[in-house]
Amino acid sequence: MTFHPKNIRFGTRFPGAAVVALAAVAALVTGCSSSSDSKSDNPLSGGKASGGTVVVGSNNFPESKLLADIYGEALKAKGVKVEYKLNIGSRETTYGLIKSGAVTVLPEYNGALLAYLDKKAAPKTAAATTAAIKAKLDSGLTLLDPSPAQDKDSVTVNQETAAKYHLTRESSIADLKDVAGDLVIGGSPEFQTRQQGLLGLQSVYGLRFKSFKALDAGGALTQTALKKNVVQVADLFTTDPTISREKFVTLKDPENLFGFQNVQPLVHKSGLDQKGVDALNAVSAKLDTATLLELDTQVQSQKKDPLDVARAWLKSAGLG
Repeated sequence: MTFHPKNIRFGTRFPGAAVVALAAVAALVTGCSSSSDSKSDNPLSGGKASGGTVVVGSNNFPESKLLADIYGEALKAKGVKVEYKLNIGSRETTYGLIKSGAVTVLPEYNGALLAYLDKKAAPKTAAATTAAIKAKLDSGLTLLDPSPAQDKDSVTVNQETAAKYHLTRESSIADLKDVAGDLVIGGSPEFQTRQQGLLGLQSVYGLRFKSFKALDAGGALTQTALKKNVVQVADLFTTDPTISREKFVTLKDPENLFGFQNVQPLVHKSGLDQKGVDALNAVSAKLDTATLLELDTQVQSQKKDPLDVARAWLKSAGLG
């Protein structure tokens, strides 16, 4: 079984991932860093930030660290004193830190956070997702505005399949209905038996594929199989840099089968004033999925420094 770093975020793909992450978190935090120029001590040492300092944290996968840099640098641009505590670990750890005030701002994903707080919740809109989270949050915490950017499961086709069936980024999953019988779809073994998987693709979109190939959870096996046309359709994360690199096409999900995974800052109320709130909301308003995919590609494929990428994008967006 291949472990994908983003599974820490979604949790539901591999239930044991949280346990592994917790066991390893001390070692991970020892190397807590980013390219960021303001680093901090071990975030597990506890204690609230010093007066006037906003502590921006992240989970331990590249996109979370990039988002922390983006939000943190936006605060700096408004004159806010920022300290980074990056690469902390899984949600089981980071939620406790932000609840205690040791972390002030944490880039979150609304659907995954709600699943952590209420496993039975099944909201139908992004607004309902936010409302459901706020009903379950610790009283000292709040969510800011969600961004349009989402990093979630998807139905993605390779370049050859897109060309053959005239599929573009404006195409919908429903556009596969008449051709699915000729296509092999790949994903994690669990994808075959989940509503947010083959079951939902059949019941919601009416898709019946030629066959299913068990691979991994959006990792190297799935990416390679799609690239080599072993499968023509696959479940990839929507901001996976492989999509842009290989010219794959992710199909729109108008029925929201895969739920909501909007990037949304989680904040410790007492640590951020209105100026800071406004700065972060301004970032979220301009951050969409296509932009996040491009920024992820620069960091993960082109090996650019995430802090440099964050600053350049903020400047281009008029936020830096």
